[in-house]
Formats: sequence, C-alpha cells, structure tokens
Amino acid sequence: MTMSQGIRSMVRGALVLSAVFGAVSFGQHQARAETITIITTGSGNSTDWPMMIAKEKGFFKEVGVDVQSIGAQSTAAALQQVAAGSGDMASGGITDPLYAIDKGAKIGILRIMMQVPPYTLWAKPAIKSFADLRKKTIIVGGAKDITRIYLERMLNPNGLKKDDYDLVFAGTTPARYAALSSGGVDAAILLPPFSFKAEGEGYSLIGRLSDYVKDLPFTGFAVNLNWALAHKPTVAAFLKAYRRGVEWFYDDANRAEAIQILIAQSRTAPADAEKTYDYLKAIKGFAVSGEMSPETLATIVKTMADAGEIANGDPKIYLNSELTGLDK
Repeated sequence: MTMSQGIRSMVRGALVLSAVFGAVSFGQHQARAETITIITTGSGNSTDWPMMIAKEKGFFKEVGVDVQSIGAQSTAAALQQVAAGSGDMASGGITDPLYAIDKGAKIGILRIMMQVPPYTLWAKPAIKSFADLRKKTIIVGGAKDITRIYLERMLNPNGLKKDDYDLVFAGTTPARYAALSSGGVDAAILLPPFSFKAEGEGYSLIGRLSDYVKDLPFTGFAVNLNWALAHKPTVAAFLKAYRRGVEWFYDDANRAEAIQILIAQSRTAPADAEKTYDYLKAIKGFAVSGEMSPETLATIVKTMADAGEIANGDPKIYLNSELTGLDK
C-alpha cells in the first residue's frame, strides 16, 4: 500500500466512524422523551389513578413523554406554580382554573379527568343526618374550592343554608380526614379511599355526592397556555397515553393490577383500595374522552357566575380553541 492509499483508507475509516457516531447520536436524540412537569393536588390520590397507570405501564414512554409529578397542598397552589411557569400542567378541581382564567391568568383547561365526583360526606358517629349538622363545623377544600359547591349541592336540598353551619378549609382529602379523626371538625367531605377508611372506623355516612350531582365535572388538567401552544405534539401525545390509562382502568381483566398500582402509590390498605376501584368503576368516575366543550362546562360556569365568583357566565370564554381536539 502506498502512502496516498493509506491516507485515503484512514479518511474513509474516519468518515465511517463519524457516520456511525452520528447515527447513534441521532437515534439517542430521537429516543429522548420530552419531560412534562405536572403539579398534582396532593400525591397518590385516587383522582390521578389513570395517570399512575399510564406511568407504571409505560404508556407515556411509548409516545415519547416523561411525566414528572410534584404534589401541592391544593389545586390553587398547583395552578399558581403552573401560571408562574414552575410546572407545565396541573391536575385538580375544575373550579380553580376557571377562577384563574377569569382573573387573566395564562391558563388553559385541557380535558376533564373525573366526570362524576366520588365525594361522600362523613361525620362524627353521634351525627346521623343532615339535620344533625346544624351549628356544626364542616371541613371542605377551600372557600372557592369545588368541594364547597358540592357540599352546598348536598346540604341545600336537605334544608341547610350557609348560615346553618360553619366551614373550615384544608386542600386535600388526607388533611380533611386528619381533621375529622382528631375531633377538630364535626364532618368532612372525603374522597376514596379515605371515605372507606372513615367507614371502617365508625364514622357516619351523611350523603353521597353522586346522588346529588350529575352535571358538574370534578377534576381536570390545566396547562400553562404559552407552554402548551408551543408543545402541541407533546400535549397530544400525553392525552393519548392518559386516555389509554383510563381505558385500561375500566378493563375488568386489569382490576387486580390497578389496585396494586394504587396501593403502591398511596399506601392505601388493600381492602380500601379494592372498594375504591369498584366504586369509581361503578359510578364511571373517570372520563374516557374528557373532551372540553361549552356544554361540558355550562353548569359549573353558570353556578359560579350566579354566585358572583366569576364575572362571565359564557363557558366559551374559558376555553381555548387551540387546545380542543388534541387527543383525537
């Protein structure tokens, strides 16, 4: 081999190596998942069950998304972080995004998570009925939290008005259950599995919200609007994987595994987790499509507007057309 042939051979080798390393680098870039930071209301709540499933089963990874969850003390606190850009998305009660949008926050409502609220109202054992709650202290999520609206939906038809009881606030079900079990309040509005824990400890079931509320969506995903509009393919991928998590939840064949996922995430007692699964499935708590529309929000917007809590009663004001249809 001449010197010039040797040089040409070295150059060809270098080009081959460069192409190989370039292909590897490109493949790594293509495979790198985009991270979405989601601020949840509390952590390990059954309301986020399909998201837990999508994470555990790898549905998010399959669509190129890496979900990082951070717990906040309330939906309002979660939305503050999202509005400030400290998180991309928030999960929690549907009223808080409406308040935020009404005040001009760059927040968008992405989809409904829970379409039927699984709340129940529990009280000290000596309290047996709605009438017994007169002059008692009840704990809900917040003064402007959806749990306050839900409570009124139960109490008003049973003859109790706002002046007939006192309210105190805690943003998450574990905190409300702690207040009830410590004797600090007389009654608390609770989500499962804490509702089943209350049942096991002898507290009185006063009412099931599902008997009173059929037209008020419960929880949803809200997004930082600037982030979402700049990352629409990522948002669409997230929604696709989340919906798959909902569908997987409803499959009877997955019951045992779904329960184990909740137990691992929330440290719930197995019996309570089983009851929670059966209850949420029976009431069809999770929305499969969760598509946002004026009709979806009509009742909750009207309720809040009539109470003077938001300025405009037109649900179209609270929707962004660029966020609709991304999960199709």
